[in-house]
Amino acid sequence: MLEKPGSEIMNHSPSLSKNPIFDLVGRVAREQGIETYVIGGWVRDLLLKRPSKDVDFVCVGSGIELAQRVAGQMDHAKVNVFKNFGTAMIRYKEWELEFVGARKESYREDSRKPVVENGTLEDDQNRRDFTINAMAISLNEGDFGNLVDPFNGVKDLRSKILRTPLDPGITFSDDPLRMMRGIRFASQLNFDIEADTYQGIVDHLDRIKIVSRERISDELNKIILSPKPSYGFKLLFHTGILKLIFPEMVDLHGVETINGKSHKDNFYHTLQVLDNLSDMSGYLWLRWAAILHDIAKPPTKRFDPKVGWTFHGHEDKGARMVPGIFRRLKLPLNDRMEYVKKLVKLHLRPIALVKDDITDTALRRLLFEAGEDIDDLMKLCKADITSKNPEKVKKYLANFKKVEAKLLEVEEKDKIRNFQPPITGDEIIKAFDLKPGRIIGDIKEEIKESILEGIIKNDREEAWQLMLEIGKKKGLELVNEK
Repeated sequence: MLEKPGSEIMNHSPSLSKNPIFDLVGRVAREQGIETYVIGGWVRDLLLKRPSKDVDFVCVGSGIELAQRVAGQMDHAKVNVFKNFGTAMIRYKEWELEFVGARKESYREDSRKPVVENGTLEDDQNRRDFTINAMAISLNEGDFGNLVDPFNGVKDLRSKILRTPLDPGITFSDDPLRMMRGIRFASQLNFDIEADTYQGIVDHLDRIKIVSRERISDELNKIILSPKPSYGFKLLFHTGILKLIFPEMVDLHGVETINGKSHKDNFYHTLQVLDNLSDMSGYLWLRWAAILHDIAKPPTKRFDPKVGWTFHGHEDKGARMVPGIFRRLKLPLNDRMEYVKKLVKLHLRPIALVKDDITDTALRRLLFEAGEDIDDLMKLCKADITSKNPEKVKKYLANFKKVEAKLLEVEEKDKIRNFQPPITGDEIIKAFDLKPGRIIGDIKEEIKESILEGIIKNDREEAWQLMLEIGKKKGLELVNEK
């Protein structure tokens, strides 16, 4: 809740006094004769009453020198200096404090790296991305706590509007990442983008090509983690940015009709799944699984006159597409990527387990393949129910409850979720005095399949007896007992 209209010249010294950091920075700055302000996101979040532990300080002078002197007054505070950017950061307890000297910037056409000159507070506020991030609070003697708001950022906060301080063409051409930051702020705060600012994004979207993939993905992930990420994706789509950074997702858009039969728009379906899942989980990589679960529907789309539209094998092809998308977007190519790949591959499997006559073997196989991620897989499957018919939704959710009950029953009985082969490769080698080779894997695979098929229990004694039988068939002689 913002303060009442007409109180734009506000004093925030009571809020600053709640944290001794601001008194300390203000005192050190006064001792050095350096004009200093809190600026940017912390000020915005203060007015929005949102908690924030990241504070930016701007001073008319050397931000690095001010940071070093402030750190000297703190216990165990370390300063990280970034000379190329003229900034310094102090990590103190749970706080991140960044210091920079006020500056003017100019840019070349082909680069996001600015030519930087010393400047005034006004110069520094002019170069900020949005009016709501250009507000500053004085730490100076005489006006400590006063808000400096030359672009009516308070009014825009109250109106829930994002607009650039200067002409949008200048702001976005200078630093194209600001276009994605604007969409990210709109998605996080549920703000509208002012018409001229929105048009500025459309007019300069090609400039996004000079921004590194890492920076783009960082903003994209923040959009994905916003309360209702579909809003951010719709802005990315309609401005044209999504086509440049993530064309596979844009390919999901559209409806084709043949012989009066249409398929659903898989772009908007995906956004609905993402929102549904976001109500259940804040885990970034599970949300990525929602984004990618149908990513291979365009290349697998076929029309069959008898059944209509089909997307056979889109789960397998989608899983194969995941590494390439992660690689291009500079997302981690580690266990997180493997997790997303697994959920994309398995997202249709629980649906097939709804039937009353489903076997324990099918349940065991799903538990084995999903492992510890079975609960997340079930969340994705529930989120994938996007019917506008409430009775259908109710029916599908009831079916999934039945599947979960069946899975729990089989898991308690067979302990498959954290399946480890009861007999190791080393034990097989010692038992038959073998050299490492393909035969070891073959024996282990046959034991695993027998457990999953329910032929034997997930039990060491039964697995050992089966190993002996398999060995006998292969002409192997037991040399060492267990």
